[in-house]
Amino acid sequence: MAEVLKGMTERITPRQFHEADGVEDWRVLGEGACTYFRTGSFAAGARLVHAISQLAGIEDHHPDVDLRYGGVTVRLITITNDYYGLSERDVELARQISAVARKLGVPADPSAVWNVQVSIDALVGPEVLPFWRAVLGYRDRGDSPEDLIDPHGRGPLVYFQQMDAPRQQRNRIHIDVWVPHDQAEARIAAAIAAGGHLVTDKYAPSWWVLADAEGNEACLCTWMSRD
Repeated sequence: MAEVLKGMTERITPRQFHEADGVEDWRVLGEGACTYFRTGSFAAGARLVHAISQLAGIEDHHPDVDLRYGGVTVRLITITNDYYGLSERDVELARQISAVARKLGVPADPSAVWNVQVSIDALVGPEVLPFWRAVLGYRDRGDSPEDLIDPHGRGPLVYFQQMDAPRQQRNRIHIDVWVPHDQAEARIAAAIAAGGHLVTDKYAPSWWVLADAEGNEACLCTWMSRD
């Protein structure tokens, strides 16, 4: 029997989200689903945000909305004390938000979404994590002792990656860049064309390790698994 969230809403995987009907405007990045609406003006964006705020049940599942001059980014994620991911209600809300955007004549461009995560290699995570929690003003993520999150939802998630041994010739802090699964190849090609190189594709399509001309690494990530 599937685990059930508050409101009798079942958890779903990124693949289940993408296989659902009516979510073509959306892409899964990390644990959440995102899209970008090209409004063309601040006023048009404000009208879209207002329309989203009027959707039934929005108070029980508030999306993250970023209003800028040229467009609106929306991120959907289900958060409880022990879960940080997607659920069936994210699918339904995605459909409703896409519907109001179409009614307002606002096109979606899911190719424009991305997300950044900072990853810190740590031999003993519990010893270094409190420092970063304090200096960033972040808080623990309830379901994951390896993660810190911005309580205001502005800064990137910080992930503490367990090391088995010191790595003397490798940078210990790197950036994870989450992109839509259908944009990964283009982003990799652009990075290589800009002077970078591929370190390994061993973990693809979950992630590729890239590096700049001096060896500083970044991981390009998607929701897809290696299976």
